[in-house]
Amino acid sequence: MCGICGLVGDNDPVLLDRMLDRLVHRGPDEEGTHHDVGMAFGARRLRVIDPAGGRQPVRNETGSVWAVMNGEIYNYRELREELIQKGHRFQSHCDTEVLVHLYEEEGPEAVYRLRGMFAYAIWDRERDLVLLVRDRLGIKPLYYAALPGNAGADQRVVFSSELPSLLEGLPHWTIRPQAIADFLSLLYVPGPETIVEGVHQLQPGEALKIVRGRLEFWRYYRPAEALGNQVAPPLGDQRAQFLSALRNSVQAHLVSDVPLGLFLSGGLDSASILACMREVIPGSIKTFSLGYDAPEDQSYNELKAARFLATHFGTDHTEAVLRPDVVSLLPRVVAGMGEPFADSSAIPTYLVSEVARQSVTVALSGIGGDELFGGYPRYLGLRTAAHYASLPVGVRSWIASRAVSCLSDGAGGHEVRGRIKRFLLDGHRPLGEQYLRWTTFQPDGWDAPLFADGLRSAVSDDSARHRVRELFQEWPSCDPSDRAMGVDLQTYLPDDLLRMGDRMSMVHSLELRVPFCDHHLLAFACSLPASTKFQGWKLKGFMRSSLQGMLPESIISAKKRGFMLPLARWLREDLREMSQDLLSDEAIRRRGYVNPAYVQWLLTEHHSGRRNFTDQLYALMVLELWHGQVAQSVSSYPMGVGAA
Repeated sequence: MCGICGLVGDNDPVLLDRMLDRLVHRGPDEEGTHHDVGMAFGARRLRVIDPAGGRQPVRNETGSVWAVMNGEIYNYRELREELIQKGHRFQSHCDTEVLVHLYEEEGPEAVYRLRGMFAYAIWDRERDLVLLVRDRLGIKPLYYAALPGNAGADQRVVFSSELPSLLEGLPHWTIRPQAIADFLSLLYVPGPETIVEGVHQLQPGEALKIVRGRLEFWRYYRPAEALGNQVAPPLGDQRAQFLSALRNSVQAHLVSDVPLGLFLSGGLDSASILACMREVIPGSIKTFSLGYDAPEDQSYNELKAARFLATHFGTDHTEAVLRPDVVSLLPRVVAGMGEPFADSSAIPTYLVSEVARQSVTVALSGIGGDELFGGYPRYLGLRTAAHYASLPVGVRSWIASRAVSCLSDGAGGHEVRGRIKRFLLDGHRPLGEQYLRWTTFQPDGWDAPLFADGLRSAVSDDSARHRVRELFQEWPSCDPSDRAMGVDLQTYLPDDLLRMGDRMSMVHSLELRVPFCDHHLLAFACSLPASTKFQGWKLKGFMRSSLQGMLPESIISAKKRGFMLPLARWLREDLREMSQDLLSDEAIRRRGYVNPAYVQWLLTEHHSGRRNFTDQLYALMVLELWHGQVAQSVSSYPMGVGAA
């Protein structure tokens, strides 16, 4: 596991060192660089595979091919033996060295042979080619920017594992206004774009060839390609195939030369990983859970279920009770993300990673299970919406009018009454449009009162929403639940969950592995029709029935609970003063993005308890904190909108 960075068309050692300094948390154990004519690679390493010999960058026998990698290749041992049989000489037992020799054999297509999570760069001196590659589902990040060359030379490219590191390589940069609007709506900036103009993320399953300043993009993997023909073999065979694929993935993810453990939430996904781990690990398994001790927060608490599982499987269990000083914690979380990100699940992920790192270097997580096997209520909501759409228009209009008068807005559309109201009011819209509206965090017309004139005029398109609409329509299935899961595999999973998991673990120098995001397991999941996954109207119905006998019945039948926290209460109590300071009239006017009067109304309504504007206020606070951190750490900080 590493943080990687590099320059193409430049080999400035001072700049490369500055970029590496921003990645120390990703690789505190050692640093390595390689400079050549017109290029430079750097890596910060966290020792996981071959701790003694796995120094990066790595090279082939002649020094004509070099590589740096962030991540793990789980099938590296098999590939290594194959390459040795073909005459390649290895200098280490690390997985990264497999890259250079496999590239020698197969060129860029070597990526098809890799099983793992990775973002890597390869320098081919003979071809004057740099190859950047990101794994199939976007588990590991890779940012890049193309810049004008010096003195008429070909354009230069800067790349890095994290945005703050990459910004060291940009002499001038501006905020992208559309990203502000997208962030306030989604709580993250959707890829492949970023908050910074001209800085992009390599997409999941994408490679970039840089040949003498010319950029060539290659999409080598798309989740829809795994869909295949959704055939329906006997259910018993499907269950056996699922268990085999899950066990195989978990076992592959256990490859490590350092201690590892598991984030144990008490939910179905982490429980199933634990059951598979216990089948192959006879000794101690370290598990980690996070909970709450305040009486008013017990509805968020998952410690009881996690404790039960730990006892059932005999793990070495560590519980962290959340009593955070959120005023000091929140800036650390925002800094760890490195970019605007307002999914509040980052806070508990940060804390459980901090606890786990005291005992292990690697931790497994259940991220991805919901997207593969139908774990979100919104998937069933779409199936319901398809039936609702068959009602006569007049009937739907009458129901919608009754909803307006009988159901309050409650928590801004995200508690039960609000969800029902939104469902009924959106019943006349196409299913894809309904899904888009359910997965955003702002009500209708939110931009009119919120956006300042400068931001409103600078936001010229609806690209993020348009992409979701396109993905929904393009997914090769007629079932709306299948389409929604396909959208989430390409947006919410890489842009929110995996981004959060990577940053919040790596800020503590902890490697996080996600067995449900294995592309072999994904291929199996995509072979199942939605009707099989739900087995009627039950979230993860297929997965639950398949795990009978492996997990206690109480875990199998338990309702889904998210990685939630009492942020609404914190904003009224612990974070009240902080929210007022960060979102003061002065601060809001300084940025120039949003309307100060409207923000003050949001604060007043939320603090009074009359309304719940948790998502909106938290997003604005995160944005202000990020701005302050960037302004303090980067000397050149021009703004596309507003003033610095």
